[in-house]
Amino acid sequence: MLPLNKEQEAQLGLELATKRQEHADLDAAIHTLSQSHMADRMLIQRLKKRKLALKDRIVQLENILLPDIIA
Repeated sequence: MLPLNKEQEAQLGLELATKRQEHADLDAAIHTLSQSHMADRMLIQRLKKRKLALKDRIVQLENILLPDIIA
């Protein structure tokens, strides 16, 4: 993989911060809905699925921005 220029690195860093915030927001929403006695199980499942997809993207971005250097 080619090294990132500063603009690409900044763009990916911004995306990473956004995805982390969205992940935290979903976590809070899932927790709140789970505590509710009127919770829609299908909605909670969709939110959990979205949260997992976000986590996958976060890991992908972290690997791009902070690659393991194994010599």
